[in-house]
Amino acid sequence: MPAGLPGATLAQNSNPTQGPLVIFDLLSGPKGSPFDKDSAGNYSTGGLSTGIGYGSPPVLDPISNSLVSNSLLGIRAAGFDDDDTPGATKLDGTAATNSTYMYIGGGRSLANADATSNPYTAGYGIGAAGNGAARDAGAGPAFTGFQLKMVTATGAVANAAVVETGFQNRSGLPMVSGQSVFGASTTASAAVA
Repeated sequence: MPAGLPGATLAQNSNPTQGPLVIFDLLSGPKGSPFDKDSAGNYSTGGLSTGIGYGSPPVLDPISNSLVSNSLLGIRAAGFDDDDTPGATKLDGTAATNSTYMYIGGGRSLANADATSNPYTAGYGIGAAGNGAARDAGAGPAFTGFQLKMVTATGAVANAAVVETGFQNRSGLPMVSGQSVFGASTTASAAVA
């Protein structure tokens, strides 16, 4: 996918926020990130790639059930988990210790160590940009972005408003109490390590 976001002009592509929300690998989406350079080490302007099975919208509706939280059941029926941080949490919701859940073998190897796996320990995951959310979290050399997390509204939430502390609704749709969405973080992801 090209570096620009859908709806952004060439002039806006230095750090675009326009158009619908798109998702990308935090190691290739932000401008100048580790997977965003050629064999000579020259950075491009921020190629995007998608995360498998994730996106926003949808805004997930709660499902009525007297035995389980209605919001939680709505999230599970859609195939996700509450507080899921794509690429950075295990299926049980605990934080992954390295990038092996995100990439085969952890995503990198040392050239001088017979291709020994050397997983990333920070800065990996699925990021999002668009619908007002910036692609890049600032200048390098960190080249970070903004992660997604499954969050649930406790009241009415407009687009770009906070759903849960630190995560905004960037779906483009207003939300009501009990609905859930992959919220975009307001805090930069960790520097790649």
